[in-house]
Amino acid sequence: MLTRFEVSNFKCFDEVLKFDLSAPSSYTFNAECIRNGNVNCAMVYGYNGSGKSNLGWAIFDIIEHLTDRKRFEKPYKHYTNAANSSAEASFLYEFLIGGKKIRYEYCKMDYKTLTSETLWIDGRRMVCFDRRDGNETFCSDLKGTESLNNVIRDPQLSVLKYIRNNSSLDENADNRAFLDLFSFVERMLFFRSLEDRTYIGLQHHDGSLTDYIINTDKVKDFEAFLNEANIDCRLVVVDVMDSQELAFDFGDKKILFRDIMSTGTSALMLFYCWYQHIISSEVSFVFIDEFDAFYHHELSRLVVRKLIDSGVQFVLTTHNTSIMSNDLMRPDCYFLIYKSRLLPLSKCTERELREAHNIEKIYKSGAFHVR
Repeated sequence: MLTRFEVSNFKCFDEVLKFDLSAPSSYTFNAECIRNGNVNCAMVYGYNGSGKSNLGWAIFDIIEHLTDRKRFEKPYKHYTNAANSSAEASFLYEFLIGGKKIRYEYCKMDYKTLTSETLWIDGRRMVCFDRRDGNETFCSDLKGTESLNNVIRDPQLSVLKYIRNNSSLDENADNRAFLDLFSFVERMLFFRSLEDRTYIGLQHHDGSLTDYIINTDKVKDFEAFLNEANIDCRLVVVDVMDSQELAFDFGDKKILFRDIMSTGTSALMLFYCWYQHIISSEVSFVFIDEFDAFYHHELSRLVVRKLIDSGVQFVLTTHNTSIMSNDLMRPDCYFLIYKSRLLPLSKCTERELREAHNIEKIYKSGAFHVR
């Protein structure tokens, strides 16, 4: 799981932004939101333009150079902060995977051009590559890389990816942790419920969402999901020309799902399809930007509850304060972002927060401060 993330000189983050998931408070309620001593369920609030979406783009920058998964390059066009004199953006990730503490740092000039990379496993530096000043030689203490050519001239080729693809690593705990890092990153997923339906990570699947539901035999399950979300309906598959289509069943009349579905129902279908990947353990970490932009507040709560019950580590961004509640999560799982500051509610006030407190009311009163 991701336990800590830092980024600086990236998009709106001029200074270092720290997202620390490793130090939850000592609350005993809603313990399922914490896993292995780290925050497993997080929700981020902030003003428009405060950096909620950019937090997601920053965390998923790693997808570009460590994986061959789905990318979306448009948000990375204006890469570094315009007010910062440095030419490099810097990133730091800390993971807890298989009991191993993994720390990975790198710097980039742009979305594709790396200038340095360093990997630590349980506090020991295992890989180091500083490309500055024309250096093309890296160092590796991973067993099995002793005879590997340690010269890389391509600034867009990650040294970690190079080692993985060109080495026959020994069987030991450090090398397993190295490979487990790739497995985790390759299963990270970012998506947003807005009209553009952007996603990063995992593999691309051909066809529409309704095709996916039909082809995976999930029509009745999707119908039950919609009804649970208070969308009273019956679904059926109908033949249209040479293909099959999902339709609403009104008895004697069938109407294609895509023709009359609401914006909220469309967003819910998107979540449902990704949720199938989540509950089948295909996803290690999920970031959903503006997750409930088209949801009624009761539906927002249902979606959060399903994510909590799935056990997947997740980060959601939202403006919906009706789900800022100790009935759902905890004060150390709700975060506020402002400029380059990101803190849980539990650290945004000197007041002792208890389970019985109405944290939404406290938030609206202006009692939490992250500035």
